[in-house]
Amino acid sequence: MFVGFDYGSANCAVGIMQGDDVQLLALSEQSAYLPSTLYAMDRELIAEAVYRGLPIELKADYAKKRAAQLSRARMVRHELDLDADVQAVFVGEQAVSAYLEMPEEGFYVRSPKSFLGATGLRPEQVALFEDIVTLMMQHIKVRAESVLVEKDLAKQGAAATITHAIIGRPVNFQGIGGEESNRQAESILTLAAKRAGFVDVDFLFEPLAAGMDYEASLTDNKTVLVVDVGGGTTDCSVVKMGPAHKQKADRSEDFLGHSGQRIGGNDLDIALAMNAFMPHFGLGSLMTNGKPMPSKAFWNAVAVNDISAQREFSTLSSRKLIDELVKEAEQPQLLNRLLKVQQQQLSYQLVRQAERAKIALSDAENTDINLDFIEAALHAGVSRNLFENAIEPSLTKVEALMHQALAQAAKTLAADGLAQDSVNHENVSADNAAECKPDVIYVTGGTARSPAIYAKIAGIYPDIPVVVGDHFGSVTAGLTRWAQKLFAKH
Repeated sequence: MFVGFDYGSANCAVGIMQGDDVQLLALSEQSAYLPSTLYAMDRELIAEAVYRGLPIELKADYAKKRAAQLSRARMVRHELDLDADVQAVFVGEQAVSAYLEMPEEGFYVRSPKSFLGATGLRPEQVALFEDIVTLMMQHIKVRAESVLVEKDLAKQGAAATITHAIIGRPVNFQGIGGEESNRQAESILTLAAKRAGFVDVDFLFEPLAAGMDYEASLTDNKTVLVVDVGGGTTDCSVVKMGPAHKQKADRSEDFLGHSGQRIGGNDLDIALAMNAFMPHFGLGSLMTNGKPMPSKAFWNAVAVNDISAQREFSTLSSRKLIDELVKEAEQPQLLNRLLKVQQQQLSYQLVRQAERAKIALSDAENTDINLDFIEAALHAGVSRNLFENAIEPSLTKVEALMHQALAQAAKTLAADGLAQDSVNHENVSADNAAECKPDVIYVTGGTARSPAIYAKIAGIYPDIPVVVGDHFGSVTAGLTRWAQKLFAKH
């Protein structure tokens, strides 16, 4: 059986075809979306959990490659006094609950997809991410198959076993690293899918997938700029869509231009945490010598999608630095809060609260965020204006990506001799190239729910209609439709 699989930075989702419609499978008790998080009582226990979920034919090879981790896992179970059958690794909402219960213990990772294309990863770090993604995929595949059985959604006469998947991927997994980063990320995802029990997987750009779902509703041919603002990346694609295109098995000629960068909801949450919360921890305050407090420690405290920043913040030298800042601060009580974040590993909780503020500001001008896990009665007031100022640098990058995709599309059309009717010579991008003028801007991605983000996108080309898709389901639906086209014969 085939599925569309959105292994997202913020959430994961799986879709199947039911007739001509896409149905998302319930990956959690209350939702079709599973938070992209993992918590382990100890990092070494991840390899053990992966091994237990592997297909039989892969166990021997994996055990050989992860012999050291599996040996240490047995020692950790003994040290933690855990019986062999006690669950020690959690995914999705269970991971969030376990982390919030024991934030200073164990190993927690949010949005692992954001790290897959990171440059400079050591072999052991790549292996760790392979295991994290594998374990999440194993969990999702088992859950999806159980839903197929429970709801009797498998086709008549077919086993409810998922064998083939189209997995979404951003245009670029990282802002730096180029195709090498993309190859590394795809390699991790492919290996993880194999270890999770998929027979065959293929990839599709996420903005193209989102656009395919929109295309299913089109009755006329259009040139569409798809802007997918997700949890970890923003991707833009210029695509020819409509009745003349949607039945094609090869859409490469319709894909006129694309751009992408690691700018997403995670970055907005971090920017908001830095601007709205860190002043309560000493950012912007003065030292006794009258100089401003250095900002690096504050940034490292919230930069949860930066491996090097989080590694540095967790070190003993970072703790000593904050201790020194406490002694030199005019308001040491503020720096003591930062020290608590470092000592108890509360960075993810801070950014999680920033995410809640972002969501609340979609419907309100102001919100009050509870930070009592840091200190009793500590609250932070957050306004939409503060949020807009905090995320302006990121939105400027989103605008540049839109220009870049349209400029690339113009070059593609010009090379094909089609530029006269499709290029707007009044719009000029940063590199001074003419831009293709789309008929429609199609906006999707969970982060695009924010009025501030929508207003920015709509204001760039005010004369072009903007269509807002299913913020969360568009990508999964498009992946599922493409899976049907590619794998329907299986």
